[in-house]
Amino acid sequence: MALKINKIFFLVLKLTVSSVLLYIVLSRTGIEQVSTTLKGMSFTAFVCAVFLFISAQFISTLRWKLLLPLEYDIRKLVSLYMIGSFFNTVLPGLIGGDAVKAFYLYKATGKGSLSLASVFMDRYIGFAVLMAMGILAFPFGYSYFHGSRVVWLLPLAVIIFITASFFIFGLRLGKRMRTLSEFYDYFHSYWNNKVVIVKASLISIIIQILGISAVYILALGLGQHIPFLACLIFLPIIILFTMLPISISGLGIREGAFVFFFGIIGVKPEVATAISLSWFLSVTIGSLLGLIEYIRYKKGEKLAD
Repeated sequence: MALKINKIFFLVLKLTVSSVLLYIVLSRTGIEQVSTTLKGMSFTAFVCAVFLFISAQFISTLRWKLLLPLEYDIRKLVSLYMIGSFFNTVLPGLIGGDAVKAFYLYKATGKGSLSLASVFMDRYIGFAVLMAMGILAFPFGYSYFHGSRVVWLLPLAVIIFITASFFIFGLRLGKRMRTLSEFYDYFHSYWNNKVVIVKASLISIIIQILGISAVYILALGLGQHIPFLACLIFLPIIILFTMLPISISGLGIREGAFVFFFGIIGVKPEVATAISLSWFLSVTIGSLLGLIEYIRYKKGEKLAD
């Protein structure tokens, strides 16, 4: 009962944070201006963004399969990945999509630690590659910041990420706990398998390029010719902010970050907000495939009973 109350409390808190932040952004950019900008979105560009998101989910499943030390039907993994995307995007705060993926994988395999570790590893490699892509592009786009006080934000984030990874995995903090011990054993067994790590990293590069390309195409759909290099540098920082567990699907935080960072290169606030919202909408629509898969899963469970 107490756990349920805590979940409701944090959900309400996240809704409040998202609502307040969205109100602040929209009050400064103008709801009418943002609405007018969104109406000018190219339908083709929006459909392309949805397609790129769905494609990224399919390719992400291939990476996840690489990180599973057991044979599992790729079609079922695709289904689980789409279900996870649906819960992450459409029903955030109620139950995490990663937890849903891990739960269903556990039900199928009976291996709890393995399920959690594979989902975490999948996320970890994806995020590590995103940070690496951003920091590699950073020197080439340094001039975009024009002496801004946040010029070192991305390098600082990368340093923190590397330091945290070293303390958690290099020093194996918490390894004496049985559950975490199994997790660390899984992590190190895969970390020593360089072939798998290289393959997973290469797949991650494709996935991140698809995501960044979606934002770039949406900007083009609004008549904005934003340098792809700028997207490559700004989006890792923006995604990092949206990962903070203080809002619903990053709503409000993402829009504010888009306005701030893309404003550095001269993108108007209402346009930056429109790009952010259209990106969120494209992801939401693409994630609805997960709802279909979830309904199929639930029907399958009932038939099995």
